[in-house]
Amino acid sequence: MIYTNLVSTQALAAHLDDPSWILFDCRFLLSQPEEKETDYLKAHIPGAVYAHLDRDLSAPIVPGKTGRHPLPTAEETAHRFGRMGIGPGTQVVAYDDQGGSLAAVRLWWMLRWLGHESAAVLDGGWQAWINEDLPIRNGRETRPAQSFIARPRGGMFVTSDEVEQMRQSPDYRVIDVRAAERYRGEVEPIDPVAGHIPGALNAPYSNNLNNEGRFRTPQELRDYYTKVLGDTPAERAIFYCGSGVTSIHSLLALQIAGMGEARLYAGSWSEWIASRQRPVVVGAEPG
Repeated sequence: MIYTNLVSTQALAAHLDDPSWILFDCRFLLSQPEEKETDYLKAHIPGAVYAHLDRDLSAPIVPGKTGRHPLPTAEETAHRFGRMGIGPGTQVVAYDDQGGSLAAVRLWWMLRWLGHESAAVLDGGWQAWINEDLPIRNGRETRPAQSFIARPRGGMFVTSDEVEQMRQSPDYRVIDVRAAERYRGEVEPIDPVAGHIPGALNAPYSNNLNNEGRFRTPQELRDYYTKVLGDTPAERAIFYCGSGVTSIHSLLALQIAGMGEARLYAGSWSEWIASRQRPVVVGAEPG
């Protein structure tokens, strides 16, 4: 059995000594990028390798052109994954301490993008593991390098130019997963411009989780996203956030719901506003 979206704490605990499984601690704090790596060194799930959002899962920022977390090329990503110990047949499990909404889902999606289907996010993440009093360990851990062969899947993400066309087409739906107040432009704690892409609807990714920090049931997610998407199939839905990370949480939710593969606007809001010529809306969408 392979896991392709979520894995439970119980299933992971049963495979901690399985050499065909590799675990990644993806905890990260945007405001203090090195803090969570320090936390990892103090305590993590046994066997976990640390994956840093900026260093391991993003390309360098190009001012005025890219967003805050640009995607590396397929070739560079494959090199990094091999160096981190991911090879053919490896079951990858990623976790963080924010319901999977940061680097955990980024790692999951990047593996799917490069054709590695056996990748999952730990449901409930670090908090669930600690709450269940499961084993922890300290120090840095590594895995032997492997040969990772990338088989990129086309159509999984879109560019800013494509979003400009799609947002004006009734055949597509653009979804902003940030909190409602950021979507409306009432607050903007990170980026220099507030607001959202014209025509985008708001569906905060936080709605994917229940009060325990675990994903809602497939039926609950299906009901929610059916209302969000209407008659638009998942493959014609484009999701974005601030920098192309938390929006993947909603792509995972659609997979859990059995609704198909939506697309990621990888550059997201921070790339959209890199060009001041692109339109911006403040406030709610009409209607």
